[in-house]
Amino acid sequence: MNLGPYISGDLMNDEAVSSMNEREIEIANLFRKLNLSKPISKTLACLSSTDKITSREIEMRSQLRQPEVSIAMKYLCKKRGWVLCEDVKKNEGKGRPVKVYRLALPLREIVDTLEREIVEENEMLMENIVRLKSYS
Repeated sequence: MNLGPYISGDLMNDEAVSSMNEREIEIANLFRKLNLSKPISKTLACLSSTDKITSREIEMRSQLRQPEVSIAMKYLCKKRGWVLCEDVKKNEGKGRPVKVYRLALPLREIVDTLEREIVEENEMLMENIVRLKSYS
């Protein structure tokens, strides 16, 4: 994987990374309506539009703070397995490696997983309503 722009001296200029586009905003809003947190929704939206992205780029595009991106990534990488993380050493200077993220599976599969979970949860809720009605 060629990560040249991710490991140059000062990563990327702040001006080089734009805000979320209309598609990403819509994706984030739809994820929010499925009860995903704002940081997770915005992070997934940013990841949906690129092959790979740094946490700093996600912060700048989504206007999330570093701790919000970090928490979202822990959930997306470790709990869900939807995102892969790679530490890439910088070419110049010292300091922490740059974290580069990418979706581990297509966005469609993530949406399909959410759909299954929501359907299962709603079926369980409906069963509980039916049981409650039997007592009334």
